[in-house]
Amino acid sequence: MSMIVCENVVKIYKADELEVFALQGLDLTIEKGEIMAIIGSSGSGKSTLLNLLGGLERPSAGSLLVDGKNLLRMTKKELTMYKRLTVGFVWQNQAKNLIPYLTAQQNVEVPMLLKGRAQSHKAKELLNMVGLGHRLNNRLDQLSGGEQQRVAIAIALANDPPLLLADEPTGSVDTKTGDQLLNVFREINKKLNTTIVIVTHDTQLTKKVDRVVSIRDGKTSTEMFRIQPEEIEDQMKQGEPTEDETHKEYTVIDQAGRLQIPEGLLHILNLQDNTKNLVQIEEENGQIVIKPQQSKKNA
Repeated sequence: MSMIVCENVVKIYKADELEVFALQGLDLTIEKGEIMAIIGSSGSGKSTLLNLLGGLERPSAGSLLVDGKNLLRMTKKELTMYKRLTVGFVWQNQAKNLIPYLTAQQNVEVPMLLKGRAQSHKAKELLNMVGLGHRLNNRLDQLSGGEQQRVAIAIALANDPPLLLADEPTGSVDTKTGDQLLNVFREINKKLNTTIVIVTHDTQLTKKVDRVVSIRDGKTSTEMFRIQPEEIEDQMKQGEPTEDETHKEYTVIDQAGRLQIPEGLLHILNLQDNTKNLVQIEEENGQIVIKPQQSKKNA
């Protein structure tokens, strides 16, 4: 069973009698134990998707299953238990995760109290896992920004959620600290087999995960997968450049057969203006070829 299955997910916000479509029929599947990143420009729908996966908002239409649970059909009580036990959330702003007058260990124990009782040994284990075993009794004002974010990750893991969501987790720290935080996520993924979904603008971070999904205009537009060592070896044998290329990009075809052409190709084909653009799509030797409509001047 997949951890996350989104099928034709729609999210509509209403404001001043206007309807804004944040998600417009998004399709996405994430497997159990996967660590991946979601990217997209502001307003693309990536943060909306994260809020839906976290149970903070409900979809307007479509199907959204997380760990076999249907988020559209949950009661308020079921949704509360879902947020407490199924999903952990790490915010960019640590203030949403942490209580400033408590120590690191006490902060990690708070979610456990909501579940039943605090387990000091488990809180210590989690803080050790994120590299803060020496900071158990320090308050937040005694921790750096990167250390506070590590505490936030431990808090998110306190009740053993199978899914961990992170919203711009490296956005408020420097590059070196951001790299260390990503190593923490990878260690968690390896040791606990936790499914991890990271929303980020950090291009360095995306180079270090195995899969990157790009969202544009409320839909998945492209997916990038890490190039495997054997593929790199084959490319080197063929004399193809590999220096900066870490992932292969694929365009997503949705359930209605629609695809979004990557923005770089739109620029090359001169199809970025706001007028209606027409293209020809043909099959040539087993490949799909997209050709812009010839202007009458060139016809």
